[in-house]
Amino acid sequence: MPVAATDLFIPFLETHGYEIRVADSPEPYADADYMATVDLVMQCYTMGAIDGEQLAGLRSAVEGGTGLAGWHGGIADSYRNSSDYLHLIGGQFACHPGKSPKSDGTPDHNFVPYEVNMLPAAKQHPITEGIGDFELVTEQYWVLSDDYIDVLATTTQKMREWDPWRREVTSPAVWTRQWGAGRVFVATPGHSMDILQHPSVRKIIGRGLLWASR
Repeated sequence: MPVAATDLFIPFLETHGYEIRVADSPEPYADADYMATVDLVMQCYTMGAIDGEQLAGLRSAVEGGTGLAGWHGGIADSYRNSSDYLHLIGGQFACHPGKSPKSDGTPDHNFVPYEVNMLPAAKQHPITEGIGDFELVTEQYWVLSDDYIDVLATTTQKMREWDPWRREVTSPAVWTRQWGAGRVFVATPGHSMDILQHPSVRKIIGRGLLWASR
């Protein structure tokens, strides 16, 4: 899935003049000389681990102007071992509540219908301009976040009779973050190829990649 997902957007970036390097680990982040030449990191790396030198390199690069962008678990559920990474991103996957209290063991147990709601700020933002609310059936991310993110769209977890929470919970679904001279872009939809190819999701991610770039 990570390969297919990134392959979906690599041609898009190439048509906009980017030269692409693909890596299967965060190791390049530790190369300061190389990272200084990078205009955009499109990260698609769920969970995993990052060491201190790699994390310091990524943070330094973004602070210096390198863009960092991604979707779903490839950016919002990466490197749980590093609180400094979470500080850089501004939001972290917590869970995606499923259809019922008990999983039936099928992969789509966590696929629920939900709506992505555009905020007023989205109307004039180059990432989301002209895009209205839209519905998806996929994993709905519950995100823990801080208030130094600029939220463009949200999604609201419903309260069902079996849930332990006692009111609806709204999480950011699309956000940006300024970090030094660099920009961070995150979209939480993107679990599968059909979701990435949804017209609104694909447009938001494509625009987000370009917006975050140096």
